[in-house]
Amino acid sequence: MTPEILARITAARAARDLSDLARQTVGTTAESASVTERIERARRLRQMANEYVDLIILAEGLAGADWAEIARALNRSDAATVEEEYAEAVGEWSALTEAEADEAGAGTEDLDAWYAYHREDHDPDLEKPVADLLNRH
Repeated sequence: MTPEILARITAARAARDLSDLARQTVGTTAESASVTERIERARRLRQMANEYVDLIILAEGLAGADWAEIARALNRSDAATVEEEYAEAVGEWSALTEAEADEAGAGTEDLDAWYAYHREDHDPDLEKPVADLLNRH
């Protein structure tokens, strides 16, 4: 497994976790909670969403995407600054051995099962979206 694929799998895990937390948050709408509790929940969702964005950027950087395009997608003007912000992470992930990446990426079946369980009619009709990623490369 390549570091790029591992980053995409890690991003899929982050998206799953964000979705689960968002669903749980909806379930607590009628609960009496303090101002602090409600704001902390919202901040946790925002933090997880930001982590997801960072993982997507990392995957694109590992895939060799143009940093100017990444900067434009982030509505940022300085591609060099964006690249510099992610350089350490890209370097660390690039240095992973294939065995380390394979070990860290294990368990994709759980992501596919989660997707199948939660998939709705308007979602992409894929049986194994994460396993399909592994088969692409």
